[in-house]
Amino acid sequence: MFQCTKFLNKIYERTFIVTIIISFLFAPLLLINLIFFLETVAGLKRHSKRLASPSVISVVIIIPAHDEAAVIGRTLDRLKTVIASNFTLLVVADNSEDETAAIARRLSVRVIERHDLEHRGKGHALAFARDWLLSDPPAAVIVLDADCHSDGYSLNALAEACQRTNKPCQAINLLEPCPSAVPMVQISTFAFLLKNLVRQRGLQRLTGGVHLTGTGMCLPWQHFERADLATSSIVEDVRLGLELAKSGAQPQLVEEAMVWSAPSDAAGTLTQRRRWEGGLLTMAQTTAPQAILRGLKTFDLSALLSGLDLLVPPLAMLAFFNATALIVAAILAAFGWSGWAPSMMLALVGSASALAILAAWWREGRQFLTSRTLLRLPFYVLWKVPMYFNLARRGAPSEWLRTGRPTKTDQEG
Repeated sequence: MFQCTKFLNKIYERTFIVTIIISFLFAPLLLINLIFFLETVAGLKRHSKRLASPSVISVVIIIPAHDEAAVIGRTLDRLKTVIASNFTLLVVADNSEDETAAIARRLSVRVIERHDLEHRGKGHALAFARDWLLSDPPAAVIVLDADCHSDGYSLNALAEACQRTNKPCQAINLLEPCPSAVPMVQISTFAFLLKNLVRQRGLQRLTGGVHLTGTGMCLPWQHFERADLATSSIVEDVRLGLELAKSGAQPQLVEEAMVWSAPSDAAGTLTQRRRWEGGLLTMAQTTAPQAILRGLKTFDLSALLSGLDLLVPPLAMLAFFNATALIVAAILAAFGWSGWAPSMMLALVGSASALAILAAWWREGRQFLTSRTLLRLPFYVLWKVPMYFNLARRGAPSEWLRTGRPTKTDQEG
């Protein structure tokens, strides 16, 4: 009897120790889910939009364009019909080998051309535009991608908010809803909305600021002039926003301002997501720990939460991590190697995250993602698993990759 009790005690001690170890290993994932849940829930409530006064400051809209002849004409035509007299367009034809510059000139838009194949990327193009503007700088600059479109009210709201706060301002940057697109593209546009609308809105309410998303961002000239722009970082927009926040100019979300882009096809979407998500993971590894430590040392809750936000992986990756961790924990518990506590906690936080996603879809995403396609979310995760293994093996792309522009055929199905 004594030997049996001793044997059971050893099993209990081993199970308890393994349970503690498993709980410790899964603690970061639990924290990440908590941050995701808080941001999503905080971002569900729509802001009561304020009526922006007409902006009177001089604004230059900078459009970095690399081989964008297929879209630049339409983009400029749209902008010329909506901008006010205090706005000026400036196209930076960056290492372009097509008719980008010629098309812009035919539309009577100012164009500067840059040729430097050793230094590629939007950051270098913006630095080139800044140097060109130094002789007669505007009060603020707005950065728009060559395939984006906005409206006069949004552009004015951005400039007015920038003038009022004297801080960098970010519009809500979304992909156009396309219910006729293939399911994987629909889900990707919804994931984009979840990140750039719902979670950005939640981050603004939790920390008082947001991340820059690269297009639809407005910077006062004094911040633009001092910014470290000439970089080949593939997530230069996120890095720029973090640097500005560190200097006391935390970017602000302007919910009255919208910037839209057309979604790509499935192959183009995968290329873009690989670039962006890989860069974001690299940024999380190099920048998030610094932001978290700075927040802890200075008791700055805003910096701490912003750093933790960078640790939240993209939607599909988060779902993949949650499912994998739950399966591992459940197997260990089923074979008696650990207790069921880790499995229960993972199931709880995973369910909370899933409910938050469902609430965000109901609140904001139904025009982006049909209910039928919503049921295919698990297949979206599986669709991206090979990309994640590739990122783990090769790392993030080291240079900028342009997403293929969509065609009518791409969006059918």
